[in-house]
Amino acid sequence: MAEITASMVKELRERTDAPMMDCKKALTEAEGDMTRGEEILRVRFGNKASKAAGRVAAEGTVGISISADGKTGAMIEVNSETDFCAKNEDFLKFVNELAAIVATNKPADIAAVSELAMRDSTVEGTRAQLVGKIGENITPRRFVCPTVQGKLASYIHGSKIGVLVDLVGGDDVLAKDIAMHIAAAKPRSLDVSGIDASLIEAERRVAIEKAKEAGKPDSMLEKIADGTVQKFLKDVTLLSQIFVKDDKFTIEQLLKSKGASVASFTMFTVGEGIEKVVVDYAAEVAAAAADLTNKPA
Repeated sequence: MAEITASMVKELRERTDAPMMDCKKALTEAEGDMTRGEEILRVRFGNKASKAAGRVAAEGTVGISISADGKTGAMIEVNSETDFCAKNEDFLKFVNELAAIVATNKPADIAAVSELAMRDSTVEGTRAQLVGKIGENITPRRFVCPTVQGKLASYIHGSKIGVLVDLVGGDDVLAKDIAMHIAAAKPRSLDVSGIDASLIEAERRVAIEKAKEAGKPDSMLEKIADGTVQKFLKDVTLLSQIFVKDDKFTIEQLLKSKGASVASFTMFTVGEGIEKVVVDYAAEVAAAAADLTNKPA
């Protein structure tokens, strides 16, 4: 029987992305024939698209499409496994086309996006073809199609942060400034009404505990907590934030000076909330090598 080395197992894993032990078993079954081993794994795990579907996609980019009059638009996050894929020309073309399709069709949810027509197939069909070509899991994750009161404006920072703003009044310069400010300052809501009460109570509790640890008298605790909560709300609500391009104004003051208001905004940060899995390939190869070494003759 041909000797199955750790380097052979590593090469087959790189070709197929199958687990190390499955690669070793396939090579053993194929008596060391790399091509045959790859065929065995393809039968076992299916094509690239089906295998890639199980892998974590935490990179990617944001695509935005806005009509010429600014009255309709959409923003979508599409994830990939690596930043390398996120910069791929075919991947970026897919994301931008998808944003335009979503803006036109306004699907009910992300599941409905898959069934929309795209090119000579559906979104899902086109996605699967792209996965097969690139070899990475590609996943449309979330989107927004806002009901517009004014005019939409957008900003994408480094392909990783996307902002869509519905500005009533003002002009294009103001709209772009507001969108860029949101990307930089990352407000959680437009005003206090959009902040979950549990977050406010958490800030209050932490402030009181810190004040107690600092030896502040009980009579001052509520006042200290009130001040901390107010600072927190100023930091996380758009209208209360200091404008990043001119610290003489809050966003609310800036808008008022221009006779404008923000009806709504959405910010997507690529991969937000997705747990990234770090794979230690060196450790896997070492483990496979140890297993081969310890195998009885």
